[in-house]
Amino acid sequence: MARLATNLAKAATSFILALAASSVFAALPEGAKAPDFQLDAALAGKPMNFSLAKALKKGPVVLYFFPAAFTQGCTVEAHEFAEATDDFSKMNATVIGVTAGNADRVAEFSKLECRDKFAVAADPGAKVAATYQTQFRTKDGKALSERTSFVIAPDGKILLSYTDPNPELHIQKAMSAVTAWYKAAK
Repeated sequence: MARLATNLAKAATSFILALAASSVFAALPEGAKAPDFQLDAALAGKPMNFSLAKALKKGPVVLYFFPAAFTQGCTVEAHEFAEATDDFSKMNATVIGVTAGNADRVAEFSKLECRDKFAVAADPGAKVAATYQTQFRTKDGKALSERTSFVIAPDGKILLSYTDPNPELHIQKAMSAVTAWYKAAK
């Protein structure tokens, strides 16, 4: 019984330390200035260059980082963003997905899973993810991005910063942030 209590205490301590460490490396907060970036991307399977600064000239940007193309959660998230892209577009918002995982497959992913609706950018080494403070390293040392969604206003201010490994609420939260921005801008 004493051994069980000791193990539970160690587990609780580890959990608390993990929570503390994760908050130190939390994604950029709402209200922060979004770092500008340019990345090679693909839309409908065709190569392109994505520039945050250029996209912000058209309206807000829904920037979502995901760990790796063609994984279960990332595919679900891509499908849901594809379904919502027309609604985002009606409010002048641009959707862009960014991944460091299997970045060589973004063209294929943009066509198949994003259903030709929005661009997906390759972030080799998760360098852009690091500037948004949403990078992590796998056990083998590979840099990937956490599942984090941002909504960035045309002035570069972050309106939404949401990290959750479960893709379910990302689209809903992004849509709410863009809708609030759109109503305020009218």
